[in-house]
Amino acid sequence: GAVTEWGWSLEMRVPFRSIALQRTDGEQVWGFDAVRNYPRGHMHQIRVSPKERGNNCELCQLAKIQGFEGLKRGRDLEFNPTVTYVRTEERPGFPDGEFETARNEADLGMTAQWGITPNINLAATLNPDFSQVEADAWQLDINEPFALYYDEKRPFFTEGADSFATEFDAVYTRSIRDPSMGYKISGKEGDNTFGGFVVRDEVTNLIFPGSRESSSTSLAEDSWSSAFRYKRDVGGKYTFGALFTDREGNDYHNRVLGFDGELKLTANDRIAAQALYSNTEYPEEIASAFGQPDDAFSGGAVKLLYHHSTRGLSWLVRLEDVASEFRADLGYMPKVDYRHGQVGVDYRIWNDSPSWWRVFLVGGGAHYYDDHNGDLLQKNLYGMLVYRGAMDSGVDLFGYKRVETYNGVEFDQTEGSLGAWILPSSKYSLEFYSNFGDRIDYTNARPGGRLRLNPVVTLTPGSSLALALDHTYERMSVDAGRLYTANVSQLSLKYQMSTRAFVRAIVQHVAYDHNAELYVIPVDTEFRHLFTQLLFSYKVNPRTVFFLGYTDNYYGSQDFRLTQESKTVFMKIGYAWQL
Repeated sequence: GAVTEWGWSLEMRVPFRSIALQRTDGEQVWGFDAVRNYPRGHMHQIRVSPKERGNNCELCQLAKIQGFEGLKRGRDLEFNPTVTYVRTEERPGFPDGEFETARNEADLGMTAQWGITPNINLAATLNPDFSQVEADAWQLDINEPFALYYDEKRPFFTEGADSFATEFDAVYTRSIRDPSMGYKISGKEGDNTFGGFVVRDEVTNLIFPGSRESSSTSLAEDSWSSAFRYKRDVGGKYTFGALFTDREGNDYHNRVLGFDGELKLTANDRIAAQALYSNTEYPEEIASAFGQPDDAFSGGAVKLLYHHSTRGLSWLVRLEDVASEFRADLGYMPKVDYRHGQVGVDYRIWNDSPSWWRVFLVGGGAHYYDDHNGDLLQKNLYGMLVYRGAMDSGVDLFGYKRVETYNGVEFDQTEGSLGAWILPSSKYSLEFYSNFGDRIDYTNARPGGRLRLNPVVTLTPGSSLALALDHTYERMSVDAGRLYTANVSQLSLKYQMSTRAFVRAIVQHVAYDHNAELYVIPVDTEFRHLFTQLLFSYKVNPRTVFFLGYTDNYYGSQDFRLTQESKTVFMKIGYAWQL
């Protein structure tokens, strides 16, 4: 990349062995697009081929290029041996006591990939390093009835993840906590797309879903997690697919089989549908402790969606039905035993000339949820106003009028949310998100009011330095007074030493303050957590890497101040050997 007298340029060199070349003796024919956004005063988009707004088919609109006649791909073999070292010290009698070594070990691992054909890839990994180099952003977990969602960041699972995406989140690989080995295949041949993986997990995480809340636990035993996906395109307008997932452990299994389809009726209309069926059995002690059926049980889930989208008008209709006995333990479906209907419509107004505004959108809709006994779970009306304009700015304003049933009581709620952001220059950006209005106090089953504020500031004062500050403040009150106050802050500082090397520091601080007198169950009045991470990274390519890092954790409560609970030093060396 370079800035020249006439502008900006970028040259990329892509090894032929890394390209999924077509198996043909003639010329290669590729769909190709290159896009550049220039968002400062007015949004400009420069691309190879024009894009029709409202056309749901991205691939259909790509420019076609051809050439490279007779080009053959190499053997496409890659071996990626890794060496990792981890040393962790912890206080066994926290907060008192001295540090003791909890882990001090070096591991050898191997990941291998083979391009069986230009479009089919097979991967295997043994004793892999699945550690995350980037820490998860802390999410507020106060007064949340359902399990939280975390993005997947481990390369073994993120590569080819689109193959497993369906209308339901039936494959959620973060549920695989501590893999020791795995196999994966993915590819596309003609109109057929497929993927599959089999992974052995040292720890089995379980979520027990419900219609109003979920619970969870972990089994300290091995399990095997498998997922297989197949899709077929028919005539460029229709897609039909099948999905199978399986988790197997001692006296435990969860198997899910499903079929789905998507019909592109026109460039502006599509129908998507999916049906899933599960069979599950939990160990006897787990079933008893978490109120699950004693023997094997089965359930189904169905979803139907119709979506119409044009440059100006869009509308959708969505129907869902998930049985109380349905489980997707390898997916993220923490809510079951519900029927859901949604209608929504929005209208966009575009400004094609340079101005302070680019798009205005106004819309609204309705949701309705009930359980299979016919009892209301939630019904709401919503409206939204969206703005996009100069300096890559935007505002999203939502309003909700909702009735929600919890613990046999109906709660009337009025709630709003506001999101706003602006990118005045390439050196800094400002974001602000908020939620305000009524909120159920789920712990004590009573009405309350919530205010959440989330400012985000990103600074890039030079070509080598980047800083990001993200803070979330939340306060909830009930009739008797303040229930809790929560503050979560994350600071990330990154210095790019060269194109291959950087140093990054992350600091997270969490402070929860509860008014214990207003809770029906015992709670700590204070909770404090401080997490720090320092990382040096040197990458020749995504798999030839050297990482050296340090992390530690401090905890505190009303009984003791912030005290260091653990500290870890880690190192990883990985080398990608391609043939």
